[in-house]
Amino acid sequence: MINIVLFGKPGAGKGTQAEFLKEKYHLKHISTGDLFRYNMSNNTELGQLAKSFIERGALVPDTVTIKMLEDEVNRNPDVKGFLFDGFPRNTAQAEALDSFFVSKNWTVTATVALEADDEVLVERILERGKISQRPDDLDEKTIRNRYVVYNQETAPLKDFYVKQNKFHPVNGIGSIVEITERLSKVIDTL
Repeated sequence: MINIVLFGKPGAGKGTQAEFLKEKYHLKHISTGDLFRYNMSNNTELGQLAKSFIERGALVPDTVTIKMLEDEVNRNPDVKGFLFDGFPRNTAQAEALDSFFVSKNWTVTATVALEADDEVLVERILERGKISQRPDDLDEKTIRNRYVVYNQETAPLKDFYVKQNKFHPVNGIGSIVEITERLSKVIDTL
């Protein structure tokens, strides 16, 4: 079983690359955004709970996010592995994922990080916003604030995975094909 955490700042290309990697390596792609949308649209108990926080403008607690993720993993017992996109977002979530995997005799195989300069990423997101029309992708101040939050909450995960010898940086600048090739070189050595 291979379990990959796809890591990177907003706009780094995690979602785009996940589509290629899940096919190539026959992995189950789990995106926290998709999990939230699925649970809320299906009015599950966890979805209702998440929605109650979101509607108040609060962050969904880690316990809710982790439970959604565990439920999704448990619904897919026969896969060759998982590709996590947007999870973990902080050290507490990474520790919870490790604990959950220990209970299944699994481990996170590697964290593959798409790395790119903030200025390049801001431009990518602004371009994406022209197509998606997502309000959070159209406002440069909002985008830059997402990087502040990322640097405070998510960036420390690099040290967490470096200590486990599971952190693999990949240059996230270039064509989609070039970046996929770089990611594949790393994953093929695992």
